[in-house]
Amino acid sequence: MDAPLDRRKFLRRLGQAAAGVAAGTLGGAVTPADLLGTMDESSGSTSSSASRSGSGADRHEFVFARLRYDSGDWDYNPKVCANVLDSVLQYTQIPVHGEEVVITADSEELSAFPFVFMTGHKLVRFSEAEREGIRRYVRSGGFLFSDDCNHDIEGLYAKSFEAEMARVFPGAGPDYDPLPKIPNSHPLYSAFFSFPDGPPQTSHELNGWGDNMVHEYLKAVEHRNRIGVLYSYKDYGCEWDYDWRNKRFRSEDNTRFAVNLVVYAMT
Repeated sequence: MDAPLDRRKFLRRLGQAAAGVAAGTLGGAVTPADLLGTMDESSGSTSSSASRSGSGADRHEFVFARLRYDSGDWDYNPKVCANVLDSVLQYTQIPVHGEEVVITADSEELSAFPFVFMTGHKLVRFSEAEREGIRRYVRSGGFLFSDDCNHDIEGLYAKSFEAEMARVFPGAGPDYDPLPKIPNSHPLYSAFFSFPDGPPQTSHELNGWGDNMVHEYLKAVEHRNRIGVLYSYKDYGCEWDYDWRNKRFRSEDNTRFAVNLVVYAMT
């Protein structure tokens, strides 16, 4: 089994991964099967094929998983993973797996990943199997972070994603909202860094695209007083989609809120 990544190893691996992205290859992407355990019937212990082969993720590592869905541009913002992993290593003691994992909502392995990222501009349409997978994922304690790259409450991604959440988590009454706003006092905003004013603003909210508004709230599906689906109009995906090596030139690290998301999902 690989030792947990320290910062030097992590940066070296990210450089290798960036070269693969630049070449336009997804063939080397890690699949869920590479990371998950299989039961040894004789011993009753769990080990992963990746661990047995000397590579892959430790069960206690943070794995950045991305949701793949066929109706839209699920693979937008490819640099987000590297930036988030860099911040988790900078600020916390949480070990990380150095490669993004792509998974579908109907995968039986979805619940193995405490944090799943979802983004896009276009239509969101799930199959019945995918809806059931998301429902099961939330009820088992998972955390799906869905970020609208359009940053537009009337946009295609927003309207279709919200409609899908109403199908996945149906309720009664004409005023039912499966994704109510969460208050600024929510534990998410103090899970690691303190954000007393709620979600930090992004530079993309007032760039002339989308609805050109600052959205001062996030919305969520909660299960047993825990967020299961966090929904953002704020376009954090584009905000965090830059070369992690350029972060040192910023006066303030704009990925710190991502650390709160990870810590909340992992605890």
